[in-house]
Amino acid sequence: MSYRVRVAIVYLLGFFIDLVNMFIANVAYPEMARHFAAPVSQLAWVSNAYILGLTLVIPLSRWWMERVGAKRLFILSLIIFMASSAGVATSQSMFHLIAWRLLQGIGGGLLIPIGQTMTYALYRSHEHAKLSSAVMLVALLAPALAPVAGGLLIEILNWRWVFLASLPLVIVALVLAMLWLNVDKPTAEVGRLDLVGLISGCSGLTLILLGLTSLGEYQLMHQGVLMLLGGLIVFGGYVWNALGKSQPLVNLHLAKDPLLQTAMLIYQFVPGVFTGVSLIAMLYLQNEFGLPAASVGALMLPWSAASFIAISVTGKWFNMLGPRPLFIIGSITQALGIGVLAIIGHPALAVVCVIAFCLMGFGGSLCSSTAQSSAFLQIPDEQLADASAIWNINRQLSFCLGVTLVTLLFNLLANSGISVDRAYRLCFLLAACSAVVPVICCLRIANRKVLFTLNQEKK
Repeated sequence: MSYRVRVAIVYLLGFFIDLVNMFIANVAYPEMARHFAAPVSQLAWVSNAYILGLTLVIPLSRWWMERVGAKRLFILSLIIFMASSAGVATSQSMFHLIAWRLLQGIGGGLLIPIGQTMTYALYRSHEHAKLSSAVMLVALLAPALAPVAGGLLIEILNWRWVFLASLPLVIVALVLAMLWLNVDKPTAEVGRLDLVGLISGCSGLTLILLGLTSLGEYQLMHQGVLMLLGGLIVFGGYVWNALGKSQPLVNLHLAKDPLLQTAMLIYQFVPGVFTGVSLIAMLYLQNEFGLPAASVGALMLPWSAASFIAISVTGKWFNMLGPRPLFIIGSITQALGIGVLAIIGHPALAVVCVIAFCLMGFGGSLCSSTAQSSAFLQIPDEQLADASAIWNINRQLSFCLGVTLVTLLFNLLANSGISVDRAYRLCFLLAACSAVVPVICCLRIANRKVLFTLNQEKK
């Protein structure tokens, strides 16, 4: 087995662990809500805290890798993740659970950028589509198996066990990282840490997420507006400061690359929106239709089957068609799937739900695998660590904002005086309409130029 294959396997395990912890908690929300008497807006922070931890620590990935080396940092992240997982499972209040989830996110937040940087540096640009297909195919197992496993753990044991389910995988990843990864020497000259950028960026992002969550509760509406405005101002200051520095925490100039920029926007409006829709759908099917947690979690199986087909299509057709047509088809297909959720009823409930999740699986995965394939095509190897940090910050932020905004939308509709059932249905319809944005965004891709670059490198 070649070294680059071993590195890719370790990276895939880290990616899998990350997705397991994002998807497995969804089916536990009703049980946690009853146990802690928590509202939907507070439950959203079970996911948001984990994703926030990931997002806040990713900007440090390049700087830390230069100081301690990729292998040591990867192993340290796994150890922190293991300890915080035990803390989450033994939490006695929502505050403690959310705090441990934040630390769990910090521990797992470096797994993907470190692994991605090491792996993509070992593969040429025209090989990225097949590599990305392998990444997405392996990652399919997480959303397919995590909700089902989580539902079974809840029914057999209790909700706390869903947060311990990934520990065996973490142990395997830890052993493989120790045995397979080469010890890389820290960089001799490490630049100074951009402490101003770190504090302002993290503070701005935290205020934005707190503000969005607070907007969903009428009694906190004014507080939410103030935090949101404050967060936008602080984060704007971070961007302005970073663009003017020679050695910023993250080189944001790379985000001007057309392919990377478009891929990030697609992630915000397709996989990100699906994350929020999935959370609301889990609550809808359990609370309004009385479906058990395991049955609701099992809907991710047809989602994964359709995703498998979409990812296979990407690996086969990306180098022939380019990203633009795949993005358009994927965005429209996911929108149709979300729209189907708005018309489900007791007759043929299972069939309609399967159709909805199949459409969302095919469309969403077609977009995400195409985005993964195209994001780094025009990025030089020496700037891959920064580009990976930007990509993964955006990726985690897309999931966090997706959960927050869709939850906010549902809370506003539910508190507007209409019935809860109608609030769910309108929420799905409005979420489906968001597909207009990624379709417009991908029209600006220079598709012929991308195809020319891919064909030239193959020669």
